[in-house]
Amino acid sequence: MATAKTDVYIEGIGRRKESVARVRITPASKTSFVINDKAISDYFKTETLQRIVQEALNEKGEWSVSVKVNGGGVNSQAESIRLGIARALIKDNLELRKDLKAKGFLKRDPRVKERRKFGLKKARKSAQWSKR
Repeated sequence: MATAKTDVYIEGIGRRKESVARVRITPASKTSFVINDKAISDYFKTETLQRIVQEALNEKGEWSVSVKVNGGGVNSQAESIRLGIARALIKDNLELRKDLKAKGFLKRDPRVKERRKFGLKKARKSAQWSKR
């Protein structure tokens, strides 16, 4: 016997570098953000990071956003949340795809840290060479 869920949400996954964000959006009367059980202003202290997270939602209706994010730094977490929100919005309304894609919110940034190579100090940095 299946029970009907009253709180229907749309889920989207966003990734950037080492951070992974699981985003759930629910239609609401007022936009609200909860990131790892904290308000957006408590989780992201700077205005820039808060704006990155909210960019995909601008003028797309009112949503209640719940996010679980881990790994990476704060900037990559903010960008992974933005990608997750954009993917969830498309699941709800396919007409938003053109606008979100034009702004670049649907592209997963593939840049990650390069691995350290044997015999080198870092990925490409080698020991200082001395002629004599």
